[in-house]
Amino acid sequence: MPTPLLWLCAAGPLLLIAAAMPSLSSSAPSTDRTRRSAAGPAFAASLAALAVALAAAAAWAVHGTLRTGTVGIAGVGFGIYLDGLTAVMLVLVAFVGAVVTRYSGRYLDGDPNHTRFMGWLGLTLAAVLLLIVSGNLFQFALAWVATSVGLHRLLVFYGERPAAVLAARKKFLASRIGDICLITAMVLIQRTFGSLDYAGIFAAADALRASGMDPVHSAPIHGIALLLVVAALLKSAQFPLHGWLTEVMETPTPVSALLHAGIINAGGFLVLRLADVISLSAPSLHVLAMVGGLTALFGSVVMLTQTSVKVSLAYSTIAQMGFMMLQCGLGAYSAALLHIVAHSLYKAHAFLSSGSVIDIARASWSPSPGGKLHPARMTMAVAAVLATVLVIGTLSGASLAEKPGVFALGAIMLFGLVHLIAGAIDERPTGYVIGRAAALAVLVAAAYFALQLGAERLLAGSLPAVQGPGSPLDYAIVAAVVLGFGALTVFQNLMPRHAGEPRWQALHVHITNGFYVNTIANRLVLRFWPSLPPGRSTSQAATSMNGAQR
Repeated sequence: MPTPLLWLCAAGPLLLIAAAMPSLSSSAPSTDRTRRSAAGPAFAASLAALAVALAAAAAWAVHGTLRTGTVGIAGVGFGIYLDGLTAVMLVLVAFVGAVVTRYSGRYLDGDPNHTRFMGWLGLTLAAVLLLIVSGNLFQFALAWVATSVGLHRLLVFYGERPAAVLAARKKFLASRIGDICLITAMVLIQRTFGSLDYAGIFAAADALRASGMDPVHSAPIHGIALLLVVAALLKSAQFPLHGWLTEVMETPTPVSALLHAGIINAGGFLVLRLADVISLSAPSLHVLAMVGGLTALFGSVVMLTQTSVKVSLAYSTIAQMGFMMLQCGLGAYSAALLHIVAHSLYKAHAFLSSGSVIDIARASWSPSPGGKLHPARMTMAVAAVLATVLVIGTLSGASLAEKPGVFALGAIMLFGLVHLIAGAIDERPTGYVIGRAAALAVLVAAAYFALQLGAERLLAGSLPAVQGPGSPLDYAIVAAVVLGFGALTVFQNLMPRHAGEPRWQALHVHITNGFYVNTIANRLVLRFWPSLPPGRSTSQAATSMNGAQR
């Protein structure tokens, strides 16, 4: 593929911007005519962006990594960088974006601000696509900020809703801190590596890795890596600044789905894009792993107690973003990208179809046979799952000693099958039922490790190789995460049987409210940024927010 044709990767974002500008230039209320004039071009532009993404992926598959020069001054400007990471993310975001754009064309039909919503939706999607194809860190930072600005406008689409406004403000504050960290890291990278182009940064990082960092270079590298990690954590709603994501439910449903087309994953993409630099700093990787593991455990616990479908999905997203950061911190970069792809497709579909979840649940419900619980059900189930992970993981080369991140996430994922196996042991167990459950566990484990191995080989030239544990702290993090989710599995099994006890009821209330971390954040924001939508007082906003959390 000739290098000049690589600039066509920018055609997708440019077409989306061109389709969005007329929608934003008009302040008149939407009519059937203006809605069609906005929705039609927006969907056509999103399809064109998807076609460009598929063509780019095909070009990478044939020619390998491609890049243009930087058009600008002193290495600061615009360029295109296409490798496996870019190709996968570009197709993912363009596909989900096209689906969300099509859905949005009718979702807000009749809303007076429908046309403006389509405009901001297109601009936000264009910013995410531009971020992905960026060839240098300057362009990446511009697209990073533009993505945040576009999302802010979507979050305050219903400006009269206090929860929506407060969520936007918390996201705004977290994003500005993240922007400062990213821009500061960009300046330090320019001074340390002498370039903002990805190719120059990666070459300099490889040279440092090969020669070993001396004390003169180690301090700047650790500072750069830590700033990048903080920016990524803030972008991906990590604990304790996660609360804004649960309040996105006050915005239109397509916004929640669009978040999973690349916005909430932008932090993970930043870590993957600059993994060659971040992997030079072991302390930064440990910060990623510990914060990610804590966020994953926290989000998973709180999700179990939510009664709102969308809020439950939001806490699930917080947990999944924690898993992704944990994988990056443990050096399982290809596994993290596979996680992004799987989670984005699943969660975007879950939000867009959330209105039919209750009907599906009612249709699939069946009465329990009413048998007794086997006394050794949990012990046998957990042992079976861990044995499955140990055997298949070792056979696939993802043993605990070689790939702790892949192994740990495999164990956690298969803890979800513990209840299936425990259910097979309960009631009136037969060899057929137990055998079917065990076969399913083996099949899921084999599929997981096969996909990890495939992703690792596919992205071998685009991401650093899966790293083994570098210190006892890595093993300690893996052990803490696996044991934590093992305890969560036991807790999930015990919770229904003790639901009537006062202590468990009190604990349930505390968990439902996320241990009040988000409540504290809301009060702080209202104290320092007290202006509210017209006609609402601070006390009314606080009451509304507490009700929204429940």
